[in-house]
Amino acid sequence: MSNSCFKVKKPENEPVLTYDKESSERMNLKLKISELKQKHYEIPLIIGGKEVHTGQTQECIIPHNKNHVLATYHMAGEKEVKLAIEAALEAKREWSKMPWQHRASIFLKAAELLAGPWRTTLNAATMLGQSKTAHQAEIDSACELIDFLRFNVYYMSEIYSEQIISTNESWNRMEYRPLEGFVFAVTPFNFTAIGGNLSISPALMGNTVVWKPSGSAVYSNYFFMKLLQEAGLPDGVINFIPGSGSLIGDIVFNSEWLGGVHFTGSTEVFNGMWKTVGANIDKYRSYPRLVGETGGKDFVFAHKDADVDKLVTALIRGAFEYQGQKCSAASRAYIPESLWNEVKEKLISEVETIKVGDVEDFTNFMGAVIDKKSFDKIKGYIEYANNSNEAEIIVGGNCDDTIGYFIEPTIIATKNPFFKTMTEEIFGPVLTIYVYEDNKFEETLNICNESTVYGLTGSIFSQNRKAIVEMENILEYAAGNLYINDKPTGAVVGQQPFGGGRASGTNDKAGSKLNLLRWVSPRVIKETFNAPGSYRYSFME
Repeated sequence: MSNSCFKVKKPENEPVLTYDKESSERMNLKLKISELKQKHYEIPLIIGGKEVHTGQTQECIIPHNKNHVLATYHMAGEKEVKLAIEAALEAKREWSKMPWQHRASIFLKAAELLAGPWRTTLNAATMLGQSKTAHQAEIDSACELIDFLRFNVYYMSEIYSEQIISTNESWNRMEYRPLEGFVFAVTPFNFTAIGGNLSISPALMGNTVVWKPSGSAVYSNYFFMKLLQEAGLPDGVINFIPGSGSLIGDIVFNSEWLGGVHFTGSTEVFNGMWKTVGANIDKYRSYPRLVGETGGKDFVFAHKDADVDKLVTALIRGAFEYQGQKCSAASRAYIPESLWNEVKEKLISEVETIKVGDVEDFTNFMGAVIDKKSFDKIKGYIEYANNSNEAEIIVGGNCDDTIGYFIEPTIIATKNPFFKTMTEEIFGPVLTIYVYEDNKFEETLNICNESTVYGLTGSIFSQNRKAIVEMENILEYAAGNLYINDKPTGAVVGQQPFGGGRASGTNDKAGSKLNLLRWVSPRVIKETFNAPGSYRYSFME
């Protein structure tokens, strides 16, 4: 066994490729897209390193071309869920005892594979399966996921190096043990990087994982699972089991060995998990760690001294990139009356130039929303606003699911700051704007702070430092990630660790040491060199 104290190179964020018109990366990406479209994959469960076919299947389709089936994936039943738990517990014996530098090497190798030969595969799979443009895929399934792999390893080494004070008489040591049991990772459709990180961050710290990916992201998540296997991840460390959330959850939450939950999804589902864990608390060998990033109703708040051009750009990018299907997407905005005419004119003019369509056409800014259920939900909100006397659709509003699930970028203006589309999460390309009187700046800030249950992201716009300070103070708990003069999306690993409070989650900050600390159970060891030989103290003489 090595007797060295190893150091990990401090990472730099992975450079974002631009996919310019004549670039080699653009050509290679288009070739990979064509290759994947021509092949139909049969995606198995992966339990203990073995492929499992259950015969109960669902299809992976292209959201912007809903009749094109990319793959068929097998779904876990009760038997397979129990096998996955057993495989995780069995693998834990060796994995948790593996020297940390060897765990680190596996994930650093995965990062290098993703940055190199696997990059086009993950990006193409994300574009096809989740309807992301080349840029949105690149910043997600390539750059962010590479950053998670590299930065997590670096943060792990920092955690392990943090030790407690010793004395001449005793040596005090801190161990960072993995949790007792397994971790249940439940991941969303909208970011391939989140799907990866929710499973790899607990695993890096010595835990083993049962991973239930979103049915709408099985396609890209499967390729990442295969990448991890190529990087040398031992069998059973991460067990890949697509399937019904309720079926899988019922079995997992009844296991005495549930050590933690790593979740991204709706507030409603996470609340249900929390209640189930509470009801089952006497069954568990330890208190499960519950880490969740949930819903958001993210805001942009403009002061009268805001730069209008930058504000308009932030509203458009924040609300409509990836069809507004980001937990951090700008969904509500507060604009002062003195700026409204100029903002409105520029917003309408710019939004009308946005192209929506097949992401293989690189001139399109937006693709399709993820599926029929989302399409119908978003369309329902647009129709509600269209039929209300409290709101007006000032641009967009058209929906068409003939070929794919396409919704125009839509902006609603309302006279009511508590209007339904100002307070409820929509998760689509819909931005609602409330125009406030300039002299009601503070009053409107308080409305922004109190009108929703969420606290994920937000942005404030002003060139006036006094106003910025006031906005920061009043909106202290309204956003776990607050942006000044920028859109409320685009958190970068290592630069803006991500997470919010209130009904937006446990705010454990993915992309930082804070998140990794949730996946360890520290043990303090005190070794005394010359222990007392009598129980008597000197004051007793």
